[in-house]
Amino acid sequence: MTGVVVVLIVIAAWCGIVGLMLLGWRGRGRRQEQILGAFPEVPSDLGPSRIGPHTGLYVGSTIAPSWQDRVAVGDYGDRATAEISRYATGILIERHGANPIWIPEDQITAIRTERGLAGKVMTADGVLVIRWLLPSGTEIDSGIRADDKTIYPQWVKPFEQDGKKQ
Repeated sequence: MTGVVVVLIVIAAWCGIVGLMLLGWRGRGRRQEQILGAFPEVPSDLGPSRIGPHTGLYVGSTIAPSWQDRVAVGDYGDRATAEISRYATGILIERHGANPIWIPEDQITAIRTERGLAGKVMTADGVLVIRWLLPSGTEIDSGIRADDKTIYPQWVKPFEQDGKKQ
């Protein structure tokens, strides 16, 4: 009988901790909504594809420059398998089971590789990170861990040449 009581207490404590974590995540999302504002909508005409699509894992988005300050608004902080493609007008991250992310070309400030993002840490240059501005003016980093890491140079190269976008 004592063992059953102990098990029930442990289960109740675990449920309480999980509940508090969910409340904290929701509160964080409400606070970030004011800072981040709305994300851009995917345009109906993307134009011709320049790079991709490439498959991988969307590891999340963070508020720049912090690599751990994960976005908690909507499902933009959720990990998901994804395809990333670059068009003349921007970058599209199509996430399976989540909203797509559209990054307009004129809002991209950097594309680089990093060791980690949003709590996902890997070997050197394991994550392709796109830094961009939301319409609210807040700068965020969105990261993809590509299935094929050899694609990273074709994404990063236009931003390395003379520090200018091409």
